[in-house]
Amino acid sequence: MSRLIQRALVTGGAGFLGSHLCDHLLRRGVSVICVDNFLTGNPDNIAHLTGHPRFRFIRHDVTQDLYLHEPIDAVLHFASPASPRDYLEHPIKTLKVGALGTHKMLGLAKTKKSRFLLASTSEVYGDPLVHPQQESYWGNVNPVGPRGVYDEAKRYAEALCMAYHRVHGVRVRIARIFNTYGPRMQKHDGRAIPEFVMAALRGKSLPVFGEGLQTRSFCYIDDEAEGLLRLLYSDCPGPVNIGNPAEITILDIARMILKLTGNRGRIVHKPLPVDDPKVRQPDIRQAKRVLGWTPRVPLETGLKNTIAWFKKNYLPRGARR
Repeated sequence: MSRLIQRALVTGGAGFLGSHLCDHLLRRGVSVICVDNFLTGNPDNIAHLTGHPRFRFIRHDVTQDLYLHEPIDAVLHFASPASPRDYLEHPIKTLKVGALGTHKMLGLAKTKKSRFLLASTSEVYGDPLVHPQQESYWGNVNPVGPRGVYDEAKRYAEALCMAYHRVHGVRVRIARIFNTYGPRMQKHDGRAIPEFVMAALRGKSLPVFGEGLQTRSFCYIDDEAEGLLRLLYSDCPGPVNIGNPAEITILDIARMILKLTGNRGRIVHKPLPVDDPKVRQPDIRQAKRVLGWTPRVPLETGLKNTIAWFKKNYLPRGARR
Protein backbone atom coordinates (compact mmCIF):
# COMPACT_ATOMS: atom_id res chain seq x y z
CA MET A 1 0.00 0.00 0.00
CA SER A 2 2.75 2.46 0.90
CA ARG A 3 4.14 2.18 -2.67
CA LEU A 4 0.87 3.60 -4.00
CA ILE A 5 0.33 6.31 -1.38
CA GLN A 6 3.35 7.79 0.36
CA ARG A 7 1.80 10.97 1.78
CA ALA A 8 -1.86 11.56 2.65
CA LEU A 9 -3.76 14.62 3.84
CA VAL A 10 -6.58 13.95 6.31
CA THR A 11 -9.02 16.81 6.91
CA GLY A 12 -10.94 16.59 10.18
CA GLY A 13 -7.98 14.53 11.31
CA ALA A 14 -8.50 15.31 15.00
CA GLY A 15 -12.06 14.00 14.90
CA PHE A 16 -13.26 10.54 15.83
CA LEU A 17 -13.02 8.92 12.39
CA GLY A 18 -10.21 11.14 11.13
CA SER A 19 -7.85 10.42 14.01
CA HIS A 20 -8.27 6.66 13.60
CA LEU A 21 -7.57 7.01 9.88
CA CYS A 22 -4.35 8.87 10.74
CA ASP A 23 -3.35 5.91 12.92
CA HIS A 24 -4.20 3.31 10.28
CA LEU A 25 -2.32 5.19 7.54
CA LEU A 26 0.76 5.62 9.72
CA ARG A 27 0.76 1.90 10.50
CA ARG A 28 0.81 1.28 6.74
CA GLY A 29 3.95 3.39 6.36
CA VAL A 30 2.16 6.45 4.93
CA SER A 31 3.22 9.96 5.96
CA VAL A 32 0.20 11.92 7.23
CA ILE A 33 -0.65 15.60 7.20
CA CYS A 34 -3.55 16.11 9.62
CA VAL A 35 -5.70 19.23 9.18
CA ASP A 36 -8.31 20.39 11.69
CA ASN A 37 -9.64 23.66 13.11
CA PHE A 38 -10.97 22.00 16.31
CA LEU A 39 -14.55 23.14 15.79
CA THR A 40 -15.61 19.63 16.83
CA GLY A 41 -12.27 17.82 16.67
CA ASN A 42 -10.29 17.15 19.84
CA PRO A 43 -6.52 17.71 20.24
CA ASP A 44 -6.46 14.74 22.64
CA ASN A 45 -7.35 12.43 19.74
CA ILE A 46 -3.99 13.08 18.08
CA ALA A 47 -1.86 13.86 21.15
CA HIS A 48 -0.27 10.40 21.00
CA LEU A 49 1.07 11.23 17.51
CA THR A 50 3.07 14.25 18.66
CA GLY A 51 6.68 13.73 17.65
CA HIS A 52 5.93 10.93 15.20
CA PRO A 53 8.42 11.36 12.33
CA ARG A 54 5.76 10.85 9.65
CA PHE A 55 3.00 12.94 11.23
CA ARG A 56 2.42 16.66 10.79
CA PHE A 57 -0.47 18.75 12.09
CA ILE A 58 -1.81 21.95 10.52
CA ARG A 59 -4.51 23.96 12.26
CA HIS A 60 -6.64 25.25 9.41
CA ASP A 61 -10.23 25.85 8.29
CA VAL A 62 -10.64 23.92 5.05
CA THR A 63 -13.19 26.39 3.71
CA GLN A 64 -10.10 28.57 3.13
CA ASP A 65 -7.33 27.89 0.60
CA LEU A 66 -4.61 25.53 1.79
CA TYR A 67 -1.22 25.79 0.06
CA LEU A 68 1.21 22.88 0.37
CA HIS A 69 4.55 22.57 -1.42
CA GLU A 70 5.09 18.84 -0.96
CA PRO A 71 3.46 16.17 -3.14
CA ILE A 72 0.18 14.69 -1.85
CA ASP A 73 -0.90 11.25 -3.04
CA ALA A 74 -4.30 11.16 -1.33
CA VAL A 75 -6.75 13.62 0.21
CA LEU A 76 -9.17 12.13 2.74
CA HIS A 77 -11.87 14.73 3.34
CA PHE A 78 -13.42 14.03 6.75
CA ALA A 79 -13.86 17.60 8.00
CA SER A 80 -17.43 18.20 9.14
CA PRO A 81 -19.57 18.21 12.25
CA ALA A 82 -21.06 14.70 12.21
CA SER A 83 -23.24 14.29 15.28
CA PRO A 84 -26.75 15.78 15.36
CA ARG A 85 -25.84 17.86 18.39
CA ASP A 86 -22.86 19.40 16.57
CA TYR A 87 -24.43 20.11 13.20
CA LEU A 88 -27.58 21.51 14.79
CA GLU A 89 -25.36 23.86 16.82
CA HIS A 90 -23.27 24.80 13.78
CA PRO A 91 -25.68 24.61 10.81
CA ILE A 92 -24.02 27.22 8.59
CA LYS A 93 -20.50 25.95 9.23
CA THR A 94 -21.73 22.44 8.44
CA LEU A 95 -23.05 23.62 5.08
CA LYS A 96 -19.89 25.58 4.37
CA VAL A 97 -17.51 22.70 5.03
CA GLY A 98 -19.65 20.40 2.90
CA ALA A 99 -19.71 22.89 0.02
CA LEU A 100 -16.72 25.25 0.20
CA GLY A 101 -14.51 22.81 2.10
CA THR A 102 -15.13 20.03 -0.40
CA HIS A 103 -14.53 22.47 -3.27
CA LYS A 104 -11.20 23.63 -1.82
CA MET A 105 -9.99 20.09 -1.13
CA LEU A 106 -11.04 18.83 -4.57
CA GLY A 107 -9.06 21.72 -6.03
CA LEU A 108 -6.04 20.63 -4.02
CA ALA A 109 -6.46 17.04 -5.18
CA LYS A 110 -6.72 18.23 -8.79
CA THR A 111 -3.54 20.29 -8.46
CA LYS A 112 -1.62 17.48 -6.77
CA LYS A 113 -3.09 14.76 -9.03
CA SER A 114 -4.04 12.82 -5.93
CA ARG A 115 -6.81 10.43 -4.99
CA PHE A 116 -9.73 11.94 -3.12
CA LEU A 117 -11.84 10.10 -0.53
CA LEU A 118 -15.06 11.80 0.54
CA ALA A 119 -16.60 10.96 3.89
CA SER A 120 -20.23 10.97 2.85
CA THR A 121 -22.94 9.48 5.01
CA SER A 122 -25.95 7.21 5.20
CA GLU A 123 -27.87 10.41 5.98
CA VAL A 124 -28.01 11.07 2.24
CA TYR A 125 -30.78 8.44 2.27
CA GLY A 126 -32.79 10.52 4.76
CA ASP A 127 -35.74 8.69 6.30
CA PRO A 128 -35.56 5.89 3.74
CA LEU A 129 -38.47 4.33 1.91
CA VAL A 130 -36.19 1.49 0.74
CA HIS A 131 -34.79 -1.00 3.22
CA PRO A 132 -31.97 -1.95 3.45
CA GLN A 133 -30.41 1.00 1.69
CA GLN A 134 -28.38 0.33 -1.45
CA GLU A 135 -26.26 2.84 -3.32
CA SER A 136 -28.73 3.15 -6.21
CA TYR A 137 -31.39 4.58 -3.85
CA TRP A 138 -31.71 8.37 -4.20
CA GLY A 139 -33.06 8.98 -0.72
CA ASN A 140 -35.95 10.67 1.07
CA VAL A 141 -34.48 13.86 2.53
CA ASN A 142 -36.25 16.94 3.90
CA PRO A 143 -34.04 19.77 2.57
CA VAL A 144 -35.63 22.43 4.81
CA GLY A 145 -35.76 20.44 8.04
CA PRO A 146 -33.17 20.94 10.79
CA ARG A 147 -31.21 17.83 9.74
CA GLY A 148 -31.10 19.07 6.14
CA VAL A 149 -27.96 21.12 6.83
CA TYR A 150 -25.96 17.89 7.20
CA ASP A 151 -27.86 15.71 4.73
CA GLU A 152 -27.79 18.23 1.90
CA ALA A 153 -24.20 19.29 2.57
CA LYS A 154 -23.14 15.69 1.98
CA ARG A 155 -25.41 15.24 -1.04
CA TYR A 156 -23.93 18.39 -2.59
CA ALA A 157 -20.41 17.17 -1.77
CA GLU A 158 -21.12 13.91 -3.61
CA ALA A 159 -22.36 15.81 -6.67
CA LEU A 160 -19.29 18.06 -6.58
CA CYS A 161 -16.98 15.04 -6.39
CA MET A 162 -18.57 13.47 -9.43
CA ALA A 163 -18.34 16.76 -11.34
CA TYR A 164 -14.59 16.94 -10.63
CA HIS A 165 -14.29 13.28 -11.60
CA ARG A 166 -16.09 13.73 -14.92
CA VAL A 167 -14.68 17.14 -15.88
CA HIS A 168 -11.14 17.06 -14.43
CA GLY A 169 -10.49 13.34 -14.05
CA VAL A 170 -9.95 13.54 -10.28
CA ARG A 171 -9.84 10.00 -8.89
CA VAL A 172 -12.65 10.39 -6.37
CA ARG A 173 -13.89 7.73 -3.98
CA ILE A 174 -17.24 8.33 -2.23
CA ALA A 175 -17.88 6.43 1.01
CA ARG A 176 -21.36 6.44 2.50
CA ILE A 177 -20.58 5.86 6.15
CA PHE A 178 -23.18 4.29 8.42
CA ASN A 179 -23.25 4.53 12.23
CA THR A 180 -19.72 4.02 13.53
CA TYR A 181 -18.66 3.74 17.16
CA GLY A 182 -15.61 3.16 19.32
CA PRO A 183 -12.93 4.90 21.37
CA ARG A 184 -12.50 8.68 20.94
CA MET A 185 -16.15 9.46 20.37
CA GLN A 186 -17.24 12.63 22.13
CA LYS A 187 -18.95 11.80 25.39
CA HIS A 188 -21.88 14.14 24.77
CA ASP A 189 -22.24 14.23 20.99
CA GLY A 190 -25.90 13.20 21.01
CA ARG A 191 -25.51 9.84 19.28
CA ALA A 192 -26.94 6.72 20.88
CA ILE A 193 -23.88 4.76 21.96
CA PRO A 194 -21.87 7.54 23.68
CA GLU A 195 -25.02 8.91 25.32
CA PHE A 196 -26.02 5.48 26.62
CA VAL A 197 -22.51 4.54 27.74
CA MET A 198 -21.97 7.76 29.67
CA ALA A 199 -25.36 7.52 31.37
CA ALA A 200 -24.83 3.87 32.26
CA LEU A 201 -21.33 4.45 33.65
CA ARG A 202 -22.68 7.23 35.85
CA GLY A 203 -25.52 5.06 37.10
CA LYS A 204 -28.18 7.19 35.44
CA SER A 205 -31.23 6.35 33.35
CA LEU A 206 -30.71 5.89 29.62
CA PRO A 207 -32.61 8.37 27.39
CA VAL A 208 -34.32 6.62 24.46
CA PHE A 209 -36.16 8.66 21.82
CA GLY A 210 -39.69 7.53 21.08
CA GLU A 211 -40.44 3.88 21.76
CA GLY A 212 -36.90 2.95 20.76
CA LEU A 213 -38.07 0.75 17.90
CA GLN A 214 -36.17 2.74 15.29
CA THR A 215 -33.19 0.74 14.02
CA ARG A 216 -29.51 1.48 13.42
CA SER A 217 -26.56 -0.59 12.23
CA PHE A 218 -23.36 -0.04 14.21
CA CYS A 219 -19.87 -0.61 12.79
CA TYR A 220 -16.80 -0.71 15.04
CA ILE A 221 -14.17 1.90 14.20
CA ASP A 222 -11.41 -0.57 13.21
CA ASP A 223 -13.72 -2.27 10.71
CA GLU A 224 -14.85 1.09 9.38
CA ALA A 225 -11.30 2.37 8.89
CA GLU A 226 -10.31 -0.79 7.05
CA GLY A 227 -13.29 -0.49 4.69
CA LEU A 228 -12.56 3.19 4.03
CA LEU A 229 -8.92 2.55 3.18
CA ARG A 230 -9.80 -0.35 0.92
CA LEU A 231 -12.08 2.02 -0.96
CA LEU A 232 -9.34 4.66 -1.13
CA TYR A 233 -6.90 2.18 -2.70
CA SER A 234 -9.50 0.73 -5.07
CA ASP A 235 -10.45 1.84 -8.57
CA CYS A 236 -14.11 2.29 -7.63
CA PRO A 237 -15.37 5.91 -7.51
CA GLY A 238 -18.47 4.83 -5.61
CA PRO A 239 -20.59 5.68 -3.85
CA VAL A 240 -20.02 2.61 -1.67
CA ASN A 241 -21.81 1.86 1.58
CA ILE A 242 -19.31 1.22 4.40
CA GLY A 243 -21.15 -0.03 7.46
CA ASN A 244 -22.28 -3.06 9.41
CA PRO A 245 -25.49 -4.65 8.09
CA ALA A 246 -26.38 -6.11 11.51
CA GLU A 247 -29.53 -4.13 12.34
CA ILE A 248 -30.61 -3.52 15.94
CA THR A 249 -33.26 -1.37 17.61
CA ILE A 250 -32.22 1.56 19.76
CA LEU A 251 -34.08 -0.03 22.67
CA ASP A 252 -32.05 -3.23 22.34
CA ILE A 253 -28.73 -1.39 22.17
CA ALA A 254 -29.69 0.49 25.35
CA ARG A 255 -30.49 -2.79 27.10
CA MET A 256 -27.19 -4.31 25.95
CA ILE A 257 -25.21 -1.37 27.32
CA LEU A 258 -27.04 -1.58 30.65
CA LYS A 259 -26.07 -5.25 30.85
CA LEU A 260 -22.42 -4.74 29.86
CA THR A 261 -21.92 -1.89 32.34
CA GLY A 262 -23.77 -3.61 35.17
CA ASN A 263 -26.05 -0.60 35.52
CA ARG A 264 -29.46 -1.46 36.98
CA GLY A 265 -30.90 1.88 35.93
CA ARG A 266 -34.00 2.22 33.88
CA ILE A 267 -34.73 3.42 30.37
CA VAL A 268 -36.61 6.71 30.00
CA HIS A 269 -38.42 7.65 26.81
CA LYS A 270 -38.16 11.09 25.24
CA PRO A 271 -39.89 12.69 22.22
CA LEU A 272 -38.51 11.77 18.82
CA PRO A 273 -36.38 14.46 17.13
CA VAL A 274 -37.65 16.00 13.89
CA ASP A 275 -37.01 13.82 10.80
CA ASP A 276 -35.34 11.09 12.85
CA PRO A 277 -34.88 8.08 10.49
CA LYS A 278 -37.02 5.07 11.39
CA VAL A 279 -34.64 2.52 9.89
CA ARG A 280 -30.99 2.42 8.91
CA GLN A 281 -29.25 -0.64 7.45
CA PRO A 282 -26.61 -0.73 4.72
CA ASP A 283 -26.69 -3.06 1.77
CA ILE A 284 -22.95 -3.87 1.55
CA ARG A 285 -22.96 -6.26 -1.39
CA GLN A 286 -20.92 -3.79 -3.43
CA ALA A 287 -18.30 -3.42 -0.68
CA LYS A 288 -18.02 -7.21 -0.44
CA ARG A 289 -17.71 -7.66 -4.20
CA VAL A 290 -15.46 -4.72 -5.09
CA LEU A 291 -13.41 -4.27 -1.91
CA GLY A 292 -13.51 -7.78 -0.43
CA TRP A 293 -14.60 -6.09 2.80
CA THR A 294 -17.03 -7.09 5.48
CA PRO A 295 -17.07 -6.02 9.15
CA ARG A 296 -15.67 -8.57 11.58
CA VAL A 297 -15.91 -7.15 15.12
CA PRO A 298 -19.03 -8.40 16.95
CA LEU A 299 -21.18 -5.68 18.51
CA GLU A 300 -20.66 -6.94 22.06
CA THR A 301 -16.87 -6.98 21.62
CA GLY A 302 -16.84 -3.48 20.19
CA LEU A 303 -19.08 -2.20 22.96
CA LYS A 304 -16.83 -3.70 25.64
CA ASN A 305 -13.82 -1.93 24.10
CA THR A 306 -15.75 1.33 23.87
CA ILE A 307 -17.06 1.13 27.43
CA ALA A 308 -13.56 0.42 28.76
CA TRP A 309 -12.15 3.44 26.90
CA PHE A 310 -14.96 5.74 28.07
CA LYS A 311 -14.48 4.58 31.64
CA LYS A 312 -10.74 5.24 31.50
CA ASN A 313 -10.92 8.60 29.76
CA TYR A 314 -14.17 10.22 30.85
CA LEU A 315 -14.84 9.06 34.41
CA PRO A 316 -13.06 10.51 37.46
CA ARG A 317 -10.59 7.98 38.86
CA GLY A 318 -12.66 7.43 41.98
CA ALA A 319 -15.81 6.74 39.95
CA ARG A 320 -14.30 3.91 37.88
CA ARG A 321 -15.64 0.50 38.72
